Amino acid sequence: MNIVTASELAKLLEKSPGRISQMVSAGQLDGCFTGKGRARRFDVSKVKAALGQRLDPGQMLGNGAGTKAALDAMDDQPAELQLTEQRSKPSGATKLKDDDPDGYNLARTAKATEEARKLRRQNAEAEGLYVLASEVELEVKRVISQEIAEFEQVMRVGARAIADEFGVDFKSARKTLIETWRAHRAKRSGVLAEAATSAKLNETEKEQDI
Repeated sequence: MNIVTASELAKLLEKSPGRISQMVSAGQLDGCFTGKGRARRFDVSKVKAALGQRLDPGQMLGNGAGTKAALDAMDDQPAELQLTEQRSKPSGATKLKDDDPDGYNLARTAKATEEARKLRRQNAEAEGLYVLASEVELEVKRVISQEIAEFEQVMRVGARAIADEFGVDFKSARKTLIETWRAHRAKRSGVLAEAATSAKLNETEKEQDI
């Protein structure tokens, strides 16, 4: 049984001592240690078992990939030998070789994660939770165009009423109303387009990993 301190465990997992403390507080290492504070000691085999079960496919990418590699390295070597080997390794990340099996596993995990995301999106679309942005855009354009056409017809009717009420030229009244409306519409169109471009995802949208 390999028993190590928090600092030694941090070196084995290639993490900071602070990160180990965070993992303890979060309950990720429950049952893997005894003692408190500086007197806390970790059972390496229990740590490996606990973290190995809790790493999901998404966590095996990025920083999680380093944790997975560190856990794999704990299989047979005593903790003291692992620490000695790690001290002799150069610091910093290194590029995987083209034929490295870990590279293949990471690529396969990335593909599986992307396929799962795609399936979640398709299921959400089938349930009516989401629609394609392109379809929404076409429908909105159709509705707005119809409303604009109806509003311009209302202005023609209004121009006729003004002409009859005040004895002015109908065509002049209609031209003034429509030109004023179209100038306002062009100005508002630019403002709304800029607002749409700068729009950000809200918290609910960020949570949907699709």
